[in-house]
Amino acid sequence: MAIHSNLKGRARFGLAAAAFAASALVLTACSGGDTGAASDTETEAASYGEVTMQYSWIKNEEFAGEFYAYENGYYEEAGFSNVVGIAGPDTGVAKLLSGTVQFALSDAASVGAAVAEQDAPLKIIGATFQKNPFTILSLTDGGDIATPEDLIGKRIGVQDSNASVFAALLAANGIDEADVEVVPVDFDPTPLMNGEVDGFMAYLTNESITVEMSGYEVTNLAYAENGLPYVAETYTVTDQYLAENPELIKAFLIAEIKGWTDVFTESTEDSVDLIIEYYNASAAAGDLTFGDLDPDKTGAALEAEKLLISTEETEANGLFTISDDLKAQTLASLAASGWEIEADDLFDTTIIDEIYAENPDLIDYLG
Repeated sequence: MAIHSNLKGRARFGLAAAAFAASALVLTACSGGDTGAASDTETEAASYGEVTMQYSWIKNEEFAGEFYAYENGYYEEAGFSNVVGIAGPDTGVAKLLSGTVQFALSDAASVGAAVAEQDAPLKIIGATFQKNPFTILSLTDGGDIATPEDLIGKRIGVQDSNASVFAALLAANGIDEADVEVVPVDFDPTPLMNGEVDGFMAYLTNESITVEMSGYEVTNLAYAENGLPYVAETYTVTDQYLAENPELIKAFLIAEIKGWTDVFTESTEDSVDLIIEYYNASAAAGDLTFGDLDPDKTGAALEAEKLLISTEETEANGLFTISDDLKAQTLASLAASGWEIEADDLFDTTIIDEIYAENPDLIDYLG
């Protein structure tokens, strides 16, 4: 897999826990150990070397904050010689457990399933998306799936990697899997537009916009509003890495906060230009892409994405924070899907909370 590692300059969410072998639970040694640097992560003396992060999806607008962190030198400023970003789709669960990556942008369902079913030593330490971005997309003059009950008897296009999350939606709404016809699809929504399926598992910030901008009136059955309001684009690490590298993790998250703050303070036009630059570099490196990015669609997707990231709670507490209420909603979503776990088994937000206690100026990401 090609990577982008220039400091100057979704399998999507829901990968089934069974996708990684139990042997992956034996952690290998991770690079980038605690250097014993002072707790002030802004100090010039900090030197954390190289770390690797698995992205959940292709390098598009979902990672605009990471692109700003590269472009504006925030990783370098934080003390990293290199931050290797690996293009998805991939939940990163197996790679975290094997020590291949130190950070993964994943989601609560994928991580929660691994914790509940395999006792995986993983923790969510922050979340970019405060709202679940998944939707069942349909054409208003076609399947018009507006309620969970509308799924019954319909043909729903579901990517293999998203099968467990779709099953969770059914379970959360008491729908028997036998009452829905699952049609294997890729991430291209053309089968929906061609009438081959009645509904299509999609992102509110991606395929939904693509289909609407292609001239179709769409109906969205948003997961967040229908039993699965869990956090997504979660910063996830192993328990071991968290215990051994708190200052490194703090420095990394500060760089991420600064990058995502730029997403909210810079113009959409400038952000789109940057996204396309990094997307094209990823394509040239051989990563999975889907043709050229359309600037208008990318801009619309970025604005829709901001609505999932920025809430009243993040405005009060800062980006990536996860309130106790949101943790409870996430755990309830997982329980409805059959995964019963406690908050302390899934979350450790100590570091993100410490960051804002020590750097309250970072809370104001809206400028």
